[in-house]
Amino acid sequence: MKSNVKNSPSSLYPADLVRPYLEEVEAAIRDQIRAFDPAIEPYVAYVCNTSGKRIRPTLAILVGGATGGVTKDHTKLGVIMELIHMATLVHDDIIDGADTRRMVPTANAKWGNSLSVLLGDALFAHALTLATDFDCINICRKVGNASREVCQGEIIQTQRRFDLTFTKEDYFQVIGMKTGALFASSCGLAARLSGMDEATEERLYDYGMKLGTVYQIYDDCLDLVGSEDVVGKTLRTDLEKGKLTLPILNLLETATEAQRIKLNKRILAEEALDLPVLLGIAEYEGALESAVDTAIGMLADCRQDLYFLNAGEQGNESGECFDALEQITYFLEGLLNDCRR
Repeated sequence: MKSNVKNSPSSLYPADLVRPYLEEVEAAIRDQIRAFDPAIEPYVAYVCNTSGKRIRPTLAILVGGATGGVTKDHTKLGVIMELIHMATLVHDDIIDGADTRRMVPTANAKWGNSLSVLLGDALFAHALTLATDFDCINICRKVGNASREVCQGEIIQTQRRFDLTFTKEDYFQVIGMKTGALFASSCGLAARLSGMDEATEERLYDYGMKLGTVYQIYDDCLDLVGSEDVVGKTLRTDLEKGKLTLPILNLLETATEAQRIKLNKRILAEEALDLPVLLGIAEYEGALESAVDTAIGMLADCRQDLYFLNAGEQGNESGECFDALEQITYFLEGLLNDCRR
């Protein structure tokens, strides 16, 4: 598989390749907004129109293209996964007390927590209803399973805030559920919709799971070192809410006894782990570097999941889509390297 690695991470994102299909996804999302009651429609439109990169639809489209060609079912899958993702963002912002996302006020900042919880619920329910349009009941079931995994991951993470017994193994389990599940299902189900065999579906599911896990590690690093003006959302919420992310777990593992006692006291007292406290600990930068290195190692594993597919034997569009699936791993690698202090 040929890779065109460039210096700029943004140059590696396959925007041009997927743009025509993403325009179909956007049109379909607008149609779904109009399917809500007129009293609800403006709220749904506000959440859906603050769009990001549409990574999950992009993955469904690329896997579809790489395994026989993009169909209406692939774009429908992308819409469903994006609606579920948007529902989780609405709920995340409530849990985190976030005021901004993608440079605009969050739903909870505009309308309060009560309405926003129900708005997220409505998006979840609508996405699951759309999934029943697929002829195959197993696809509908797997969409439901992915939604359940996301919710369970969020519950466990919330339950384990300020918990000193939380381990790296626990962390990877949680982020696999809350972030990896939708990436994995976008890839695996897209392969299923193309009629691929079970082994191919599983390999692409694994690719998506690893990619989603890495994306969450990146997001956790960004929460520590990013700029709100650049990122466009409220940062430092992990520290304030006692979420023990990979950089913090690395820090607890490598800090001196005195530093660990200081950190543990703050965690047990449920005090905010503010950045100045962390920056005062010599091992902080090493803990962040180690998290980035872990994620980059997983991206190499992602590429291994793709090699068995023999992209070189595919036609033009299929080959381009295979290359794009690989390029996304380098795109993420570039973003991770930008987190190094």
